[in-house]
Formats: sequence, structure tokens, C-alpha cells
Amino acid sequence: MSMTRKLVPSTSPYAPIIGFSRAVRVGNHISIGGTAPIDANGKTVGVGDPAAQTRQCLETIKTALEQAGASLNDVVRTRMLLTRIDDWQQIAKVRGEYFKDIRPVDTVMEVKGFINKEWLIEIEVDAVVDEG
Repeated sequence: MSMTRKLVPSTSPYAPIIGFSRAVRVGNHISIGGTAPIDANGKTVGVGDPAAQTRQCLETIKTALEQAGASLNDVVRTRMLLTRIDDWQQIAKVRGEYFKDIRPVDTVMEVKGFINKEWLIEIEVDAVVDEG
């Protein structure tokens, strides 16, 4: 028996070029790939501001989770990829606003860069929902 695969489309201008979805749900597992700090028009939000960029990423993730039948409460893992590791405290503070009571596991790592040089962060999320 194969599980149903639900795709949540991305509004990123890169999605049709690269061929990715914002989120994929298979059974009760939801994966959200690298979510950039862009608005619905593909414009970078909070240029130079790691906290504003983190908030934008998390709001995009929150919406994608809802479209996949989940919420932030279902998140079990986050991965925060930063281009400037010294921004970790500002980014962690915003993450804490969203996850202080949920407390999913987390990984923070520095990367060399992203497709768009204005992006300071991308966030990945895994969630698990009740099967019922």
C-alpha cells in the first residue's frame, strides 16, 4: 500500500526552475526544505536584518504547515542555515518566540551563501502529525 503524497507549492520564483515544493507530506510526516526570507512576490524581506529575515522564513513555514494539514505545534526538528554565524543570537531569539513551548530539536550551521546574496538565513523544518 503506497502512502498519499501531498505537495504544497512554493511561491518562490526559483521553484519552477529548480522543480521543488514548499512542503511535501507523505503519511503523517511533513518536510519543508530551505525556506528563504522572501515575500509572495519573491522579494527579499529585511535586507541586512537577520531577525526580520528569520521571522519571514517562519511565517512562510507556518503557512506551508497549515496548507499541509499541520501547525507549528507539530514541528519536531528545525535546521537554521546562516551565512553569518555571529547572527545566531538574534535568529535564536526569534525562533524562541515561535517554538519556546514546542521545543523541537534544532541545528544551527554556517554556510557559505545562498542563491540570493541578500539572504542571511534559510530554515528547514520536519513535522509529524497525528495519523487520525
